[in-house]
Amino acid sequence: MIDAHDEPRHRGVRVTGEDGCDGPKAFYILIEARPGREDEVVEMLRDIRACVEDEPATGPWFAVRHSQSLFAIFEAFPDIAGRDAHVAGGGGDIFRDVERMNRILDRPAHVQRVDVLFAKRVFAG
Repeated sequence: MIDAHDEPRHRGVRVTGEDGCDGPKAFYILIEARPGREDEVVEMLRDIRACVEDEPATGPWFAVRHSQSLFAIFEAFPDIAGRDAHVAGGGGDIFRDVERMNRILDRPAHVQRVDVLFAKRVFAG
């Protein structure tokens, strides 16, 4: 679909992966900024981080930058219910803001459902 400014539109997110058996779960999300919109993606990541601070079932959460325009989020949950609660909450609301996503992202964010196999809980001192 093309909007009034002749820019391609997308849905905001594309989700892949299965829920699988209950147990520790995570999302790995690839996010590509439109050229010149990188700072707005960084702001979006700050907004998401603010949401997850108050989510009891969201564990380790990282926003990373692969390159000038490619970002990612890794976030872990104790189980499917915790991950579902995150999706229903503020972090999910940000990705459901399709107008914002279309303005700042080059393509839909690729949300990958993954299982956590092993985890180190703290940094070594």
